[in-house]
Amino acid sequence: MASNPIAIIGSTASGKSSLSIEIAKKYNGVILSLDALSVYKEIDISSAKPSKSDLSAVKHFGVDEVYPDVHFNVLDFSSCYFEAIEYANKHNKNLIIVGGSSFYLKSLMDGLSEYPTISKEAIKKTTLQMQDKKQAYELLKSIDDKITIHSNDTYRIEKQLNMYFQTNQSLREFNENNPKKKIIKEDINIFNLYTEKNILDSQIEIRTNDMLNSGLIEEVDYLKNKYNHNLKAMQSIGIKETLSYLNNEINKEELKSLIIKNTKALAKRQKTFNRTQFDCFSGGVEEIRLQISKQF
Repeated sequence: MASNPIAIIGSTASGKSSLSIEIAKKYNGVILSLDALSVYKEIDISSAKPSKSDLSAVKHFGVDEVYPDVHFNVLDFSSCYFEAIEYANKHNKNLIIVGGSSFYLKSLMDGLSEYPTISKEAIKKTTLQMQDKKQAYELLKSIDDKITIHSNDTYRIEKQLNMYFQTNQSLREFNENNPKKKIIKEDINIFNLYTEKNILDSQIEIRTNDMLNSGLIEEVDYLKNKYNHNLKAMQSIGIKETLSYLNNEINKEELKSLIIKNTKALAKRQKTFNRTQFDCFSGGVEEIRLQISKQF
């Protein structure tokens, strides 16, 4: 491979994807998408997934990996990383990691515990417990009196009960007994694409309009009729608001306003996370281009 991998992170709608494709074309690169929604097939508009022409022009990993009814987590993302780095090394390409779900990147850099495969027997026990969610939460508290998850967080309750029934240990105990192993061993230069709030707000509004004009409602209507609404993917920004619209709970103007409001809140959280969790170069598009050109 020509150089160590680079990562371009930043808030949603900041222009990371278009910049990464430009960089990849110029510097013989392949892209690993760092986006928790683009991994799903059939979720194209609401994920602001790269166009088919961009996906064909530059090889991407971490896009269209699974269908929305298949759970995808950071361990699955680590497999995408290994696949991408192996391909880049084999074909003498530069690997560019890009996206807004920088929690995945942070997790791979810090390391992950190797979790066991959950057996059908363990899942069956958890499923029985989850029939009474209050009782399931009380059981979890008796297993680990230091848990901090909310009693309504059924996803994490289910995950931790699966671990308990599989290992006879709480998730906390398992993590203590199985130290994390670093996934990303290569040195990575991280570039945080910074956008002024007023500009980012405007870009979010433009992108929301584009999504609605490009068929967001039709896409979510298709997903609504095919998948369980409680799936993690179906609770994403853009999808959950459109489900409310399709259920006649809000009108079209309220739909647009809600998507914009929730996307702006997400962008704010992403800015805070990136600023506090990474040692990286932060700048505008031109500054990022200049810094990356120095590396390649």
